[in-house]
Amino acid sequence: MKKLYTVQEIQEYTTALKKQGKTIGLVPTMGALHEGHMTLMRTAKRSCDVAIASIFVNPVQFGPNEDYDAYPRQFAADCEKLEAAGVDAVFHPEPGEMYPEGYSTYIEVGSSLTDKLCGARRPGHFRGVATVVTKLMNLSQADKAFFGQKDAQQVVVLQQVVRDLNLPVRVQMVPIVREESGLARSSRNAYLSPGEKTAAQILSRSLKKAAEACRAGERRTDRLKDLVQAELASEPLADVDYVDCYSFPELADIQMVEGAALLAVAVRIGRTRLIDNVILGVEKA
Repeated sequence: MKKLYTVQEIQEYTTALKKQGKTIGLVPTMGALHEGHMTLMRTAKRSCDVAIASIFVNPVQFGPNEDYDAYPRQFAADCEKLEAAGVDAVFHPEPGEMYPEGYSTYIEVGSSLTDKLCGARRPGHFRGVATVVTKLMNLSQADKAFFGQKDAQQVVVLQQVVRDLNLPVRVQMVPIVREESGLARSSRNAYLSPGEKTAAQILSRSLKKAAEACRAGERRTDRLKDLVQAELASEPLADVDYVDCYSFPELADIQMVEGAALLAVAVRIGRTRLIDNVILGVEKA
């Protein structure tokens, strides 16, 4: 597996691949890789000739009181996992490589997609995400870029970027990977104590209850959100940030589930903020 650290290195690498007619799959990550990430890597390998992972803790998507400094960084261990998954190259730049002195260009997506869910709680977050992922897609010359459904709003935002800027890449969403307990895999799970990790199972349980109700015929979004809120309230360690439901992928306000809808939650367990979601109104909801 090639390890690329500079803009020049990845540009030379991907330009050579394109001259050979290779298709490229990109999996952008911030490292601390888990099985959810590895599912994305394997999907990229199956879908494209070459799979490239990026590991970059992106400073511009973190707010001033968020966990940028504490975010887990374990590049050597991550590389072992990537090699085991057959990833062809990893791009691991320093912040100054991506944002050199004088850097001043950022991508902002309209508020209809970014003023809700995590965007409403993390000002500037999606500006940072859209900017760094666009740079990574350009540098990798990716044909496809793979993201997990756990970050469904991020996927919608990035698909909008690709459409609006006519980028020659397809943003593909991959289903959430869960632990046996139902807890969605996340790098931030490493922050949880054993007791907090048990408490965090309430996120998936609450969403499952609502999904079952939806399949049984309950289509009113206020009732579905109430079911989630009631279940979350049964866990003393759960401090609810939001429970929201929007059409998917439009993220428009809805009162009834009349097609695909995203039911999403953000909950703090102790000091750790976790997100999860389920897509309702489709066969596998």
